[in-house]
Amino acid sequence: MGEVHEIYALRYATMSPRTPQMNFLTPDPHETTAADLDYFVWLIRGACGDILVDTGFNHAAAAARNRKLTLNPVEALAAFGVDAAAIRNVVITHLHYDHAGNLDRFPNARFHLQDREMSYATGRCMCNGVLRHPFSVEDVTLMVRHVYAERVTFHQGDGEVAPGVSLHRVGGHSDGLQVVRVATARGPVVLASDASHYYANMHRRNPFPIVYNVGEMCDGWDIAARLAGHPDRVIPGHDPLVAEIYPRASAAVDAFALHLPPSRSFA
Repeated sequence: MGEVHEIYALRYATMSPRTPQMNFLTPDPHETTAADLDYFVWLIRGACGDILVDTGFNHAAAAARNRKLTLNPVEALAAFGVDAAAIRNVVITHLHYDHAGNLDRFPNARFHLQDREMSYATGRCMCNGVLRHPFSVEDVTLMVRHVYAERVTFHQGDGEVAPGVSLHRVGGHSDGLQVVRVATARGPVVLASDASHYYANMHRRNPFPIVYNVGEMCDGWDIAARLAGHPDRVIPGHDPLVAEIYPRASAAVDAFALHLPPSRSFA
């Protein structure tokens, strides 16, 4: 079977209440309520050591954007038994504030990022407030500092972090958004991040309204499905259903085991 890994989704924040207009580009006029937005980072565990996918946001960002932070992701990792200083590889799916904060809290990590995301977050599109809004200039600047410190590995399209852990650019939500394909005992699991915020975005084929390229977002659902090989193995980035259908993995923190089968199938 080759290298297989465990994957844990660690929930660190939640945003509610939500309306359908906040979750879908073309909301159903008959719906009046919508699912909460959960925030996760993902921990991949295997023979090559722990790999973190995304770094969440901190208390300052939560206050600035009126978000409820339950626990800083670094503290969530500590409660799960993982020292941030011990992590050697961090995948940043994209540079939005809720995926690329806390970049100063991983002193020994190498960061994996798409070329196009760095170009997008530092280029002319950031002159447009609508496109700029999901980014934090502090986070982007810190990533630039990591580039100058030779701590960033850039990927162009497909790449690999470790055997059984591969990266794939899909774009859409952000120009350089990448998904992560992880070999597990139940088959390949794709951490879709914001390629699909909710299961319903990809299943209804109705995009989340924060989007750079709608066509690439729609294509991204097909890419993620092909990489996973089964709808139950594509994990959306913010859906509270993840915490409902996957086994809890810790009594100390909201952690859920994605390498185990879910209690509900979408096939």
